[in-house]
Amino acid sequence: MAFVTPAGVFRRRDLVSCDGWLDKVSQWIGDEQYEDVGVDVPGLEVVDLKKSFLRKEKGKKGKRKRKEIVHALNGVSFTAERGQIYGLLGPNACGKSTTMKCIGSINAADSGTIRVFGVDVSKQPYKARQMFGYVHQDAGVDKILTGREHLDLFADLAHVDTARKEQNTEDLITALRMENFIDLETGVYSGGIKRRLDIALAMVHQPGLLLLDEPTTGLDVESRAIIWDLLREFRGNGGCVLLTSHYLEEVDTLADVVGIMDKGSLIASGTTAELKASLGGTRVQIRIEEFTSQTEAERALEHLKAKGAIRQGLINPGLGNALELVIPANRDTSDAVEILLRDAGFESMFSVSKSRMSLGDVYLTATGRSLQDADRIAQAARDPKQTKSEQIL
Repeated sequence: MAFVTPAGVFRRRDLVSCDGWLDKVSQWIGDEQYEDVGVDVPGLEVVDLKKSFLRKEKGKKGKRKRKEIVHALNGVSFTAERGQIYGLLGPNACGKSTTMKCIGSINAADSGTIRVFGVDVSKQPYKARQMFGYVHQDAGVDKILTGREHLDLFADLAHVDTARKEQNTEDLITALRMENFIDLETGVYSGGIKRRLDIALAMVHQPGLLLLDEPTTGLDVESRAIIWDLLREFRGNGGCVLLTSHYLEEVDTLADVVGIMDKGSLIASGTTAELKASLGGTRVQIRIEEFTSQTEAERALEHLKAKGAIRQGLINPGLGNALELVIPANRDTSDAVEILLRDAGFESMFSVSKSRMSLGDVYLTATGRSLQDADRIAQAARDPKQTKSEQIL
């Protein structure tokens, strides 16, 4: 399957050079004001994006409603090139989905610029929408229609000609391994099959950019592997992908460039290799006992910090209050840390392990907390009813 080629998007299958790309786009969308579109522009440009919401809370015991302005995005900027997967990594409520909705023209940004293949989303939203496919966190399918009927409907809405619609449909069915499900009503689909169909609907009109908002959350291993393979092929053919996730493994595996978001800001960006190399040092996990008490774990961590032996450290309650440490490159490794702990009265260690730096360590260094901790805090603080009632300023 070849939906996108390195030279451009929306190309006829028999074209082998970029000469016909602009003509093809003009034929499909219209000829007016296409001077700003060219084959050398990035797939996606986001410049100083800001977005706020007005949140209302009901007053208690006759008190007035309290209004609060929530700053969801604080000047987010990044560029995703053609033939590249850009991964936005961060916990829940950090601004990933809001960024997606602004790019997809679902929400209007307060300020900033978004360009899709050179087309300004705020000035030419219709043209921009023809160039991307958007997959929301929740699959939106009609349970009484079959998968094939969904694909026909979405292709018709995008004004895809009959021959190309049929070819694209068959290509996607094969690529997503949906042959046994495509003619069944979607009401009987599992979550994994619904997500595969959702991605097929976003790709049936041959977009050059895919916007995927946590596409594999809660999926089975098989569906996740199939989607990963499709995204790699799409990238290999020159497609541009913006992927949001809070799965470290997914972003580390798929993304060519990673942006780390926290509290509405992009706090770090680069290739996974660059981000890990920028830290230097070694990651060490120490379990003092199989199940260490919180008090003892805190005492050990404070002792190591006081001695200047670690750059970052936290307690992992999910692993018996193990110590997750980042040791600077100019320091001795775990042997020196063990000696310091023994000097503080910790006679023996249950287990000690060393590993290379990970994206989780990058997030820990940038924010001072683990991605899992940030996720738990955000989920606990988030009121679904309150979030639902947010009003766009």
